[in-house]
Amino acid sequence: MDNVTLTWIGHSCFRIDVNDTMVLVDPFITGNPSAKVKADELYPDIIAVTHGHSDHLGDTVEIAKRTGCTVVCIHELSQYLKSRDITTEGMNIGGTVNIGNISFTMTDAKHSSSIDEAGREIDGGRAAGFVIKAGEKSIYHAGDTGLFGDMALISRLYSPEIALLPIGGRYTMGPEDAALAVEMLRPKTVVPMHYNTFEAIAQDSQYFINLVKTVSDAEVIIMEIDCPIIL
Repeated sequence: MDNVTLTWIGHSCFRIDVNDTMVLVDPFITGNPSAKVKADELYPDIIAVTHGHSDHLGDTVEIAKRTGCTVVCIHELSQYLKSRDITTEGMNIGGTVNIGNISFTMTDAKHSSSIDEAGREIDGGRAAGFVIKAGEKSIYHAGDTGLFGDMALISRLYSPEIALLPIGGRYTMGPEDAALAVEMLRPKTVVPMHYNTFEAIAQDSQYFINLVKTVSDAEVIIMEIDCPIIL
């Protein structure tokens, strides 16, 4: 059986370790006030990026250039990264990429996406989420998203056990909509993300827990920064 651990680096950035393989999702580390680790201390094998905004693409270029890791992302973002001499696996909504014993299925997300570089905006394709499967474990990282009805299809098609959901509001779902997402997704475990990094997305995690209890039996885990949990 695969050994899988999950570590919250802050905001929407997570480290997923599957045996000896390290996956980073949305590696916003430099400039992230929640992060306790530095970008140059991480040596991932794979980076998965949900969209091109700077608080998600983050340190991808620096880390990928330094380590030679593969970046999994939507086609338009992969083309941009290839122009920076980075190894990518480009894909699109509904597709699946397999790297070793880990699969990445790209789901929809209701959000915008662009790459900000030197004061100009570059097309980042569509915003997305991922269902990441490692052995018997299935993790849904929703990316930045508003609530949408097809989350019920994500549940039906992929049955994610663990859902990583934004609750910050303003730029994504807030706690109320995220609780409805839990009702549709029907995971065993929920981890809130993309909140309390900045004042504009401040939220009370206990309020979210209470909302989830009204619609689901899922366990809500409020993760501490840099404290891994075994899945």
